[in-house]
Amino acid sequence: MGGKKMIEICNERLRLANCTFQVVFTMILISGSMVAGVGFGESAPAAAQVPAMFAFGDSLIDVGNNNFLSSFAKSNYFPYGIDFRGGPSGRFTNGRTSVDMLGNLLGLPYAPAFADPNAKGNIILRGVNYASAAAGILDETGRHYGDRYALSQQVLNFESTLIQLRTIMGGTNLTQYLIKSIAVLVFGSNDYLNNYLMPSLYSSSYTYTPPAFANLLLNRYATQILALHSLGLRKFVLVGIGPLGCIPNQRASGKAPQGRCVDNVNQIIGSFNQGLKSLVTQLNSNHPGAVFVYGNAYGAFGDILNNPASYGFSVIDRACCGIGRNQGQIICLPLAVPCSNRNQYMFWDAFHPTEAANAVLAWRAFNGPPSDSYPINVQQMSLI
Repeated sequence: MGGKKMIEICNERLRLANCTFQVVFTMILISGSMVAGVGFGESAPAAAQVPAMFAFGDSLIDVGNNNFLSSFAKSNYFPYGIDFRGGPSGRFTNGRTSVDMLGNLLGLPYAPAFADPNAKGNIILRGVNYASAAAGILDETGRHYGDRYALSQQVLNFESTLIQLRTIMGGTNLTQYLIKSIAVLVFGSNDYLNNYLMPSLYSSSYTYTPPAFANLLLNRYATQILALHSLGLRKFVLVGIGPLGCIPNQRASGKAPQGRCVDNVNQIIGSFNQGLKSLVTQLNSNHPGAVFVYGNAYGAFGDILNNPASYGFSVIDRACCGIGRNQGQIICLPLAVPCSNRNQYMFWDAFHPTEAANAVLAWRAFNGPPSDSYPINVQQMSLI
């Protein structure tokens, strides 16, 4: 199924769930991209399959937290958001993120950015997004970009949200609400791209072998996941790292032949992904009252790379918006002119997927077999 079709499905699922919304969403094709969705300020759909979704992560799912931070990692300018209802929002893509669309499939409105001053009161009842561009599992990751919410800080931010929710809902209701809600965590990419693979700025590659670094990340990750568990969350989607060696930024590095991915980078992150899947098995074994799912982003995006035409993609090796080799040496600058056929591109900029590619990941996480979402998918999780 192609990325364009998956966008249509996400939109249709949202439309069917939104019979009580003030806005009627129709599937409109504009400049080759679907534009649909719901702002986080609108009412939550009556048909929501879970009470809320809480998102933790990096720029892959940031919805604007870095707009409110002193950071160089921002995307609140055109042409980012060219296909997003409302325009540039701080999302690092042309339209919606994978977590936006996963929420759509669950019948939820967009979760507000935690740092947004308007994210308070009833608006946070359907979830909050804590993701921050340049953030990593390690506190020091991405420090050269300035301020960002690292994983540990995102957990603390979630605690502050709980204080608000407890005031709104009361203790007993909050407990059941958290048990049924879903937490999505998307971490690890920056710990490699903006730490381990930057030896001129970070010493980690001199200190740790790739397997040892993966173990360091997974140990820190497990600590924070268990902290969220101790705060009441019971449903976790832990998304692995995609094939970083194939993003335009790495293809533009000259470390691989023209048209090839940087295989060494993909091999390095293999230790992390394998370890994360094993961690999911361990967590499920040790916490029978909870459910942990591994999202195989590497497999999903790898399938697109190997079979682009079957997903409707014709360009997989360069960015839709960017400058230099593979349009991946310099990111999408303000007022740059992006490609017009965005649904045919896998990558929006040097680092991030297009909305069409995000739709593939969202759909496979929601509805895929165990090879995509292990041991169960998000739709199955929502029924527990």
